[in-house]
Amino acid sequence: MPRPIAATIHIESMKHNLARARACAPGAKVWGVLKANGYGHGLERAMRGFAAADGLALIEPDNALRLRELGWTKPILLLEGGFDAADVAMMAEHGINGAVHCEEQLALIEAARLPANARPLNLHLKMNTGMNRLGFKPEQFAAAHARLRALPHVGEITLMTHFANADETAHPRLPIREQIRRFNAGAAGLPGPVSLANSAGILHMQELGGELASDWVRPGIMLYGGSPGGKSAEEFGLLPTMTLASELISVQEIGAGDCVGYGSRFQADGPMRIGVVACGYADGYPRHAPQDTPVLVDGVRTRLVGRVSMDMLTVDLSNVPQARVGSKVVLWGVGMPIDEVATAAGTIGYELMCAVAPRVRVQEG
Repeated sequence: MPRPIAATIHIESMKHNLARARACAPGAKVWGVLKANGYGHGLERAMRGFAAADGLALIEPDNALRLRELGWTKPILLLEGGFDAADVAMMAEHGINGAVHCEEQLALIEAARLPANARPLNLHLKMNTGMNRLGFKPEQFAAAHARLRALPHVGEITLMTHFANADETAHPRLPIREQIRRFNAGAAGLPGPVSLANSAGILHMQELGGELASDWVRPGIMLYGGSPGGKSAEEFGLLPTMTLASELISVQEIGAGDCVGYGSRFQADGPMRIGVVACGYADGYPRHAPQDTPVLVDGVRTRLVGRVSMDMLTVDLSNVPQARVGSKVVLWGVGMPIDEVATAAGTIGYELMCAVAPRVRVQEG
């Protein structure tokens, strides 16, 4: 039989979360973001979970082409654009949209020699409004737009930016309203659809009113049941889309003064039961997760004790007297919010989803 650890992907929850994104951004079209192999959920499963999206967005050109091979006929957007001339040709051949965020990419588009019958390239021109990763500065934006508009092989140009702090709208260093102001100044008078909001922006649209109005929104983590910050996923009305679960493979009875695991970091104050779970850092569970990181055993909330090993971790069974070998353990997902586990481990839910290892069996449920 297979090792008991498995990641269960909840397709219906993915559909629910997409509907929540639509409800929060009425009137906007939705790009379902499925970069990083659908945030670790699998490209094909994410495509099915977000089948009702108006388009799918990712960063990997080979996976964009794979979506076409899988039968996706609606728009596809490469969020980082093409990386070379071959990517530009592929985008034109397969009707794939791409971001343009720097002079070098703009030159690639200008130098493209496409067949006369090639589809027009629909592009997302990105403005750097303070994130300082990708994009043209506001004062450079109109000139970049004019250069694209002058090209016969360029079709629709969407105006786009990315928010650094949409989860904290009044951030003291870069509030979202300042990024919106910079965007509006740089894009003033330019035609084309607008794409502003990521997950955090979408979930704060009601708070910001018409300031965040967009023709397209780009939800990512919220589609997978994770919170971008500010509130819990449950408070935002989102459902977990991945449950990482395993079983107890051993139960140890230890006494006062006994230690558990490598480094003997945990020492028992008195007699207690320790459960050994078939899950470790080689499965994608964070090795740096500290003592007291929450875990669910037989539906009862308990805690991690001792250091996470390659293939095992250990939990306190003091308040789970019925637990035995074979008892179900939920590391994150239904009943154990992934964001709570991530916070305890000093990371974010995005990383946990994306880090699930290839050796972990994946199933749908």
